Amino acid sequence: MRPRLTLGQRLQYWAVIAVLKPLGWLPHKLARGVCAVLAALSYWCWPRLRRVGLFNLRLAFPEWSERQRRRVIFGLFQNFGRMLADFAHFPHWNRENIESLIIYDGFENYARAQSQGRGVFFLTAHFGNWELGSFAHGIHGYPCQFVVRELDNPLIDQLINRYRCLSGGKAIDKSEFAREVLRAFSQGHAVGVLTDQNMSLGEGVFVDFFGRPACTTTGPARVARKTGVPIVLGLVIWDAKLGKYRLRFDPVEWIKRDDPEEEILANTANFTRLIEQYARRYPDQWLWVHRRWKTRPPGESPLYPF
Repeated sequence: MRPRLTLGQRLQYWAVIAVLKPLGWLPHKLARGVCAVLAALSYWCWPRLRRVGLFNLRLAFPEWSERQRRRVIFGLFQNFGRMLADFAHFPHWNRENIESLIIYDGFENYARAQSQGRGVFFLTAHFGNWELGSFAHGIHGYPCQFVVRELDNPLIDQLINRYRCLSGGKAIDKSEFAREVLRAFSQGHAVGVLTDQNMSLGEGVFVDFFGRPACTTTGPARVARKTGVPIVLGLVIWDAKLGKYRLRFDPVEWIKRDDPEEEILANTANFTRLIEQYARRYPDQWLWVHRRWKTRPPGESPLYPF
């Protein structure tokens, strides 16, 4: 039996509706403009996220000036604004107009993996417009299942997942990761998994990320090893020159080791390395406001002073 919703949860839901629906009614270009203003205001009115982002950039790019770091965090907030406007317009995108928003880059890598008929492991990250990848792929006729964490507010969770699934995709709750992903692969489906979040001790392993150990989920590597499905890295990259996104697919080679746990560690480290390469290339598109290095190896002091 579901717990009763609190007044606060209901108010949160209607606040999201009050933002999302009007943005969807506006012309897309105007919605983008409104969200650019909201993003700029959020940058100045959300000091906690700004502080985390700047701290992370000091860890990752110690050679940068503080001005460079602030420019990247401001660009990240602008990226959030684009995401919001684009997400609000999900009900309006279709096969006829989706290429005005996003195009494929490296689709042959995905097609090669899919042609094996065993499903596709679609590794991704909180990069660019990560909500758009599986959605646009579905519009082109390649619906994906994707792993998500259930939001604390069930009304908002249902609303967001309804938008996410408009192009034929299916949300898999994180708590059912192994069972549902194995089932999807047995049916030849593609599954998208975000692999760049901090994990608690016991839930992940430490691998290098920007020169520091970061506790990282081993779930994708364990499932990939068990099933042998082909793996692709899929990232949605904002291309300012084109004025649209690129859904970039790269093949991911599986690293073999004699010891199973060493094999899991090696491939988890490789997945993380590939994400770091893109974060270095497009620094204003990765989620710096997440405390990626929060969990520390036993005996090591916390990195974050707040």
